[in-house]
Amino acid sequence: MWIHSLVKALTDNESLAIPVDLTIFSSSWKDRLTQTLPGTTTIDRRIPVTVLNYCWNRLEWPPVELLARKNFDVVHSPHPLLIPSRHAAQVITIHDLDFLDNPERTRAEIRRDYSRLVMDHAHLATHIVVPSNYTGNQVEQRLGIKPEKITVCPNGAPSWPKRTHYPKDGHILFVGEITPRKNVGTLINAYSQLIKKRPDTPMLLLAGPVIPQSAEWETAIKEPPLRGRVICTGYLTRERLKEYYENARVLVLPSFNEGFGIPVLEAMTIGVPVIVANRGALPEVAGNAGLLIEPNRIDMLTEALERMLTDNAFVHSCIEKGLLQATKYSWSASAEKLRYVYKKAFETAKVKSRLEPN
Repeated sequence: MWIHSLVKALTDNESLAIPVDLTIFSSSWKDRLTQTLPGTTTIDRRIPVTVLNYCWNRLEWPPVELLARKNFDVVHSPHPLLIPSRHAAQVITIHDLDFLDNPERTRAEIRRDYSRLVMDHAHLATHIVVPSNYTGNQVEQRLGIKPEKITVCPNGAPSWPKRTHYPKDGHILFVGEITPRKNVGTLINAYSQLIKKRPDTPMLLLAGPVIPQSAEWETAIKEPPLRGRVICTGYLTRERLKEYYENARVLVLPSFNEGFGIPVLEAMTIGVPVIVANRGALPEVAGNAGLLIEPNRIDMLTEALERMLTDNAFVHSCIEKGLLQATKYSWSASAEKLRYVYKKAFETAKVKSRLEPN
């Protein structure tokens, strides 16, 4: 969604001061890139993505120009590791640095390569894009990157209208992958405490993909007192997810670390009050629109849930503040920032090439 939304905004000639000539590169052995956007060129290669990632990350080969059969001014990687290029300016995106502290929470090439290579790739990159001030500060402090080389390019709010009513019989909602990083265990424990105290507590919906690390929680929700009261929805389409937001009384995101926290912005856009952990970028995105909790405090989350379910005046105040906070984020503004990054990176690379000896 992040890439699709930015690409769409970047190619909107009406929203950008100067349009971008954009090429989208995709690689997979089985899956084909079927969706295209007006104003873009799509290059799709039948190369196993795991093989290509290994060659790019470890061998720094092949250059993307060889695969695409064309040259570029700027090459933008949507993750923290560079895409090899012959002469283009190189931009990377660092969404967060949780993989440095908690490699056990990661999988595949993220576990194999990110923590080992991110420092070198960040210093070699022409410019770095981050989604929040929090992540920008982390990149500056932990990777030793100068602030002028970092640009905050936040996620944008979805084009969803404010819901027309508050669902008094709605559910409690969590959105995200069911992983330890998202702190689902604390949420389930807090919910268990709440239903013992208040049997009329609404259902808890965990909206997101379930992975092997979720086995412990899958077992817990199949047993009393949670059986029939907690539902894991699995992957959802955007339209179905929107329906779950519209019928939610509160969104809870108690993550230990988030580089941004898109569900918080989606919830505020539609008019759902939020409870978030006071960690990572979540306080930055939520602003004063909800309740902040310590992610390890089950009792604190239980109390926050109870307040959101019983204090109507407070809830409606959170909704109004959230609607206002959400207006601060737009894909068109982010695209304009990204266009500036491309221009700056291109000029920096051009100056550097002039200074290098032949």
